[in-house]
Amino acid sequence: MTRSAPKHPIAYRFRGFLPVVIDVETGGFNAKTDALLEIAAVLLTMDAQGQMVREHTLAYHVEPFPGMQLNPDSLAVNGIDPYHPFRFAIPENDALNHIFKAVRQSVKTHHCTRAILVGHNAFFDLGFLNAAVARNKIKRCPFHQFSSFDTVSLAGLAYGQTVLSRAATAAGLDWEKEQAHSAIYDAERTADLFCKIINQWQELGGWPLRPAVLSESAAPAAKPDSE
Repeated sequence: MTRSAPKHPIAYRFRGFLPVVIDVETGGFNAKTDALLEIAAVLLTMDAQGQMVREHTLAYHVEPFPGMQLNPDSLAVNGIDPYHPFRFAIPENDALNHIFKAVRQSVKTHHCTRAILVGHNAFFDLGFLNAAVARNKIKRCPFHQFSSFDTVSLAGLAYGQTVLSRAATAAGLDWEKEQAHSAIYDAERTADLFCKIINQWQELGGWPLRPAVLSESAAPAAKPDSE
């Protein structure tokens, strides 16, 4: 038995998952105890030529949650003053819900089953995202709970570089050192790096973009969390 293919080809490319780039800036390395201070999400799409491209970016400064910890070494790296009045930070729950609403809409638009996080050292971003979801008792997170795409591994394979700035440079992307370690800048450069690698692989014939008919056995899984 067969069924008609989804209208958007990206639904085939990642087994029904929609890649969404996430970057967080934090007050430390412990996702359960250290503050989430910035979060950015870059929504991706596939254009008419089958190329992965950036579609839309959302970014928020986040208020430190009650009882959190702040590591001075981490703040020295990202340059964030968590209590600066001009940060215009919003509560953690609000930031997550704004992003999740946009992600859910994008998943629906692209005929995907759910989102999958793309990050540079993705385990770090996914860990802080999952911890914030649990802390705020959010019942419907659009992201896969444990699977992710890590541009560290992809860039190591494609360019022999694992540091984001070096990988971006090796890929021919612009890199502005002064803007690094802000969630929005790092997320957009990670998105550009991810798209560049995926598109290069596609140009080498690495994946069929649009099969005419999707068999029942090859269709995107209805319940990807069962893995």
